[in-house]
Amino acid sequence: MIDRRTLFGVATLAGLTGFARAQAAPDAAAKRRPEDWAWTDRYAEDNRRRIAAGERAGIVFLGDSITEGWSVRRPAFFTAGRVNRGIGGQTTPQMLVRTMPDVVALRPRVLHLMGGTNDVAGNTGPMTGLDTAGNLTAICQVARANGIAVLLASVPPASGFPWRPGLDPVAPIRAINAWAREHARALGVRFVDYTPVLATPDGAMKPGLAYDGVHPTEGGYDAMASVLEPILRAMRV
Repeated sequence: MIDRRTLFGVATLAGLTGFARAQAAPDAAAKRRPEDWAWTDRYAEDNRRRIAAGERAGIVFLGDSITEGWSVRRPAFFTAGRVNRGIGGQTTPQMLVRTMPDVVALRPRVLHLMGGTNDVAGNTGPMTGLDTAGNLTAICQVARANGIAVLLASVPPASGFPWRPGLDPVAPIRAINAWAREHARALGVRFVDYTPVLATPDGAMKPGLAYDGVHPTEGGYDAMASVLEPILRAMRV
């Protein structure tokens, strides 16, 4: 058995375990699909079509509503070969279940992985940063084992969640991002940090970059693209 201190590092272990567990709340996707907790059939038809046509994605974006909204707010960003597999409200354990059907099955060269917002919110039950780190680690390992390069994205900043009044997410988001930054190299992945272009010094989203302090506006996605596009050009995806 791998000691948690080995996997996560002594320095980040305290930060990931130090914040309180959020109270559980019903996840919108799970409520709509009670027999499919991870909502694996959300993109099943399009996945089958792509596989049958022999299409191979250049990059798959796996995430929650922040990822899902990217192709809605900025559809031109998703050129041929860029596939969006975000689902609103999802947590990292749900993304882990979807990694094989929504990512590996499409045989992409690259995975853009962004998750953790809804873990902090407790959408599918109480979670700590260690839970999130473990799920992100597992997703990275599955992708890497299948020859897929991984871009591990930072959790976008937020000083509050409209659907979770009274919860302060700043510290837990910072703890998850600190872990990702510190452990990306050991995981064999690249950390993509959107924090400098999105966050205020106190950990909130910059004014004008999110509709509700969490979900990016067109300007928010443009700011994220300014960080990511040079990386994708270098990777030719």
